[in-house]
Amino acid sequence: MAAFTKVVLYTDTDGYAKFREETVELTEGKPEARLSQILPATGCQLRQSPVGFRSQFHCTEKPQWLFVLSGAMEIGLQDGSSRIFRAGEHFYSADVLPEGAAFDSKVHGHWSRQVGDEPLVTLFVKE
Repeated sequence: MAAFTKVVLYTDTDGYAKFREETVELTEGKPEARLSQILPATGCQLRQSPVGFRSQFHCTEKPQWLFVLSGAMEIGLQDGSSRIFRAGEHFYSADVLPEGAAFDSKVHGHWSRQVGDEPLVTLFVKE
């Protein structure tokens, strides 16, 4: 059976953001064009970040898909690791602040930055 790899940025039980991969089964459609079931979405938003852009540590307010349309984006975690996403790549951003927690920039969230000499263009698909 065909499948799609969903990269997920999430908040683990220890409060730290981490990456994991999940499988989305492509059970719909035809053999020449396999589809997933319809996923929930309420809207989308485009963003352009200039060369040199970098955020501070932050959490995602509500889970959302992020697709890199052009340029490259690096996501850094509290443990010092990072991952670069290039045009055509994605991740599902679900590293929300744990319920009842006050944001602590030494524990929670991730940072993001534009990488390379091309502005970063992203598409957010909101749940």
